[in-house]
Amino acid sequence: MSAHHVSATGESHGSVKAYTIGFILSIILTVIPYFIVVNHMMPVEGIAIAVVLLAIGQLFIQLVFFLHLDRSSEQRWNLITFLFTTLILLILVIGSIWIMWNLNYNMMDH
Repeated sequence: MSAHHVSATGESHGSVKAYTIGFILSIILTVIPYFIVVNHMMPVEGIAIAVVLLAIGQLFIQLVFFLHLDRSSEQRWNLITFLFTTLILLILVIGSIWIMWNLNYNMMDH
């Protein structure tokens, strides 16, 4: 049994096993930060770093197991589109933060 099933229309769908693995990993990557935050297991900076890293891990898990983004030739354009969208969003968010920081800095009394 392959990891992906192809329907009559040519759409690729994951197997039940792949969806189950993705679901379990997503649950684990949700529960770990919850317990870290609730039980104050680290300093505040460590908690923030742990939550961000685990969120990035969960993003990749969901991209691979649920959206089926990989480096195969069938998914290449979807992957390129996703990466381009991510780049544009990063430019918008980082640019907005930079502009707001500069406005705040320049509006303060020196």
